Parts: sequence; C-alpha cells; structure tokens
Amino acid sequence: MFRTRLISGIVLVVLAVGAIMAGKNVVFAVCVLLSFIGLYEYYRVTGLERSSLGMAGYAACALHYLLVATGNERHTALFIIGALMVIMTIYVLQFPKYRIEQATNAFFGVVYPGVMLSYVYYVRAMQDGMVLVWIIVLSAWGSDTLAYCAGRLFGRHKMAPVLSPKKTVEGAIGGVLGAALLGFLFGMAFGRYMHEVTRPELVCAVSCGVGGLISMVGDLAASGIKRDHDVKDYGNLIPGHGGVLDRFDSMIFTAPAVYFAIVFLL
Repeated sequence: MFRTRLISGIVLVVLAVGAIMAGKNVVFAVCVLLSFIGLYEYYRVTGLERSSLGMAGYAACALHYLLVATGNERHTALFIIGALMVIMTIYVLQFPKYRIEQATNAFFGVVYPGVMLSYVYYVRAMQDGMVLVWIIVLSAWGSDTLAYCAGRLFGRHKMAPVLSPKKTVEGAIGGVLGAALLGFLFGMAFGRYMHEVTRPELVCAVSCGVGGLISMVGDLAASGIKRDHDVKDYGNLIPGHGGVLDRFDSMIFTAPAVYFAIVFLL
C-alpha cells in the first residue's frame, strides 16, 4: 500500500507541476475536471448522482465555470444564491420525493468541490500566479506532513478524538507553524520572481499559515462526511489514495483561504 501511495503521489506532483507550468488555461481545465469528478463522488456518497437534484448541481457547477471562463467571477455570490433557489425549487415542486437533507447536500456539493476548488485557478490567474499557486500546495500537503511529525514527537492532547483519534493539538500547532515557516522560506527563495507582491516573505508566510490552519478543517470535514455515510473512501480513482475528494480534501478548503489571504495582504 505504501509503495502504491508513494508512486501515485509522485505522479500527482509531476502532473501538478506540468499543469501549473503549462499556464492558467490548463489549470482551469484541470479544476473543471476535478470539480466534476469530486461533485460526482460526493453525490454518489449521498445518493444524488442520478437524481434531479444532482442534475441541477452538475448544471450549476458548469454555469459557475462558464462565469469564471468569461471573466464574470464577480457574480459568484449571485450564482450561489441562484443555485440555492433552483435546488429549493426542485425540492418543493417534487415534494415529498426529497428530504431537506438531500436538497442541502445537493447545494453543498456545488459549493464544496465546485466553487471552492476553482480558487486554485483564481490564484494561478494572478499576475504572480505561477509562483503564488504553490502556496496552496505547501499549506495543504506541507502542513499535513509537518503536523504528523509534530504529533508523533510532541502529541499529547487529542484534537478531535472521535473523528480522528491520531490528530493532536500539538500536531496541529506544529502543522500551522511549519506551514508558515515553509511559506517564509518559499517567499525568500522565490520572492524575486514576484512582481506584484512587495513583501513576499510576509505574504507567503501568513498565507501559508492561514492555509495550513484551514487545511486541517478540510481534512477533518471530509472524514466526518465519510463517517456520516459509512464509507471508507469517496472513490478509487487514485491508487492508494481513493478518490478526488480523498486526495484533495485539504486543498479544497486551502485554495480559497490562500486566495483571500493573498488579496488581503497585497
């Protein structure tokens, strides 16, 4: 299993590097693909993959990326409200076919793997996006690794004993501080390639630290959803890792956190 996970992880890193270096249009296409796969995985777990609520969710995700592609991402709030209205319309017109929990699951799926994952593209589309987008990766996967190390060395107090018994408060602190340190070192090493960022060390450190903190929420949230629905993995697309939502659960939360942190700090 470890060998399979390692090989898959290496392949994912190579593909990520290739996509990011190829340009924002390739990153956009990858985000679209991952969002739809993730949305299908979530709907399959919740039993909505072939329902009218699910179809509305797929259509809403497609509309969101159409708005992004045409430069109308400023209408995201309007889109989210509209998606909720459409889903609730289906719920009331077909009542009592669906329960309110199913309607909320349909809406949650649109925002969770759909809208939130698109912020990877938003960061890549920035002026310094080719460099800044790596903060998402550092804060998501770097903080996870450092949190594991800190937890093994200093972990004493359980953070979420029922949901994830092995995660500790000390590990979480180590993960956040480690992510901030990675961001600082990243800013020092690659700050000369940033033209819009005036304080690269500070911007990268804070953004990476914030992303590292939020990534833990993403990881635990994905675990909680799987436990609620009594499934081990969302899928088996990625050997040794599971589905898209299993591998990119932290990044889904990290991407918007890093984007808004960068925007705030610029």
